[in-house]
Amino acid sequence: MNAFTPFASRDTTRTWLLDLAHSAISAVHPASLLAERIPEPPVGRTVVVGAGKAAAAMAQALETAWQSAYPDSPLSGLVVTRYGHAETCRHIEVLEAAHPMPDDLGERAARRMLEAVRDLNEHDLVIALVSGGGSSLMSLPAPGLTLRQKQALTKALLRSGAPIREINTVRRHLSAIKGGRLAAAAHPARVVTYLISDVPGDEPSLVASGPTLPDNSTPADALAILEARHIEVPDSVRRHLVADTSAPQRGDAGFARDECCVLARAADALHAARERAERAGIEVRILGDDLEGEARDLGHAQGRLALRLQSERERPLLLLSGGETSVTVQGEGRGGRNVEYLLGLFETLKGSEGIHALAIDTDGIDGSEDNAGAIISPDDWQRAKAARLSVADYLTRNDAYTFFAALSDLVVTGPTRTNVNDFRAILILPQASPLV
Repeated sequence: MNAFTPFASRDTTRTWLLDLAHSAISAVHPASLLAERIPEPPVGRTVVVGAGKAAAAMAQALETAWQSAYPDSPLSGLVVTRYGHAETCRHIEVLEAAHPMPDDLGERAARRMLEAVRDLNEHDLVIALVSGGGSSLMSLPAPGLTLRQKQALTKALLRSGAPIREINTVRRHLSAIKGGRLAAAAHPARVVTYLISDVPGDEPSLVASGPTLPDNSTPADALAILEARHIEVPDSVRRHLVADTSAPQRGDAGFARDECCVLARAADALHAARERAERAGIEVRILGDDLEGEARDLGHAQGRLALRLQSERERPLLLLSGGETSVTVQGEGRGGRNVEYLLGLFETLKGSEGIHALAIDTDGIDGSEDNAGAIISPDDWQRAKAARLSVADYLTRNDAYTFFAALSDLVVTGPTRTNVNDFRAILILPQASPLV
């Protein structure tokens, strides 16, 4: 079997792309990331806190590594993850809450984390396990604000197409736990933060809105974002953003002993996929691990690129990219940014022979649906026409989930318990040369 045999048919090509995605996700799963990085136990207590879609898997991996390395040093604590993303732990309590819209269970979890780290001293250690999704999962409003207000503003920001950097800036400055406030509550204990990054650029303070890491944004920045997005700001929220001075600063003395380690990021998933493809003899180009923008627009742009490159190729080429796109919601359909991206790509390719593509969210959930994303093959264009599925109509309604469900093209993985955001792969096979 030579390197190109996997692409001899539609089904084998799709299987190869799905296996590629599995390799990418496996490379950023917490199970293999913590063992060599755990800190030494303190003289005092070790308390674990955390939030995110990977938080439970991180807690499980930490427990396993800690018990092996320090069997006589106890640890305790709690983490919160999305419903359905829990893992079993013996010493760290695992809670579940809602995402992307916060609920009261996430609020309670955040309160309990603050209680868990209070009254510690300089001999104690706090280990924070933070991953994407944590901002919604520990949604504790600042004094004077309500969870309902935060829910309404989160919904408005999501529907506006705001990038995650803007959304988390607002969340930080409406919170009693984010923006370094959790670490500030733990000081003078030392805080060691382990991150799995889902944000373009991998700025640590932006992951889950930085509960243990202060940042350089201000309440005025948050207010400016809301106003620029034409989102109605309640009077109490406006007053808070005008007057709040509670956020810790980067130079605060309490952070001097703290450490932060980024365990995994989108680039790691892309590099794992690249290695697998190159072993199969495929040339790979990584278009970027931090791509943002409107999902369908990126799909259109990458579709045009794929068509141009195909005309120049005599051998297979794989285009990889990551990051986090956004969707400006104008319809009432079912969707997610990865299926919307893929539908934009599909509209541009129009079933061009030899181009296959996959787009998924590495956490296994694209938006709020049950799929990770979708996968397309050249013959899907004619199948869609035969089923009278109008790409333009489904894009107008933001209904890409329904479109791909009708073609049986959804990719359903279930929760992966990690999260480095979007993973996109476009496989370009030259039209004029044989596949095997």
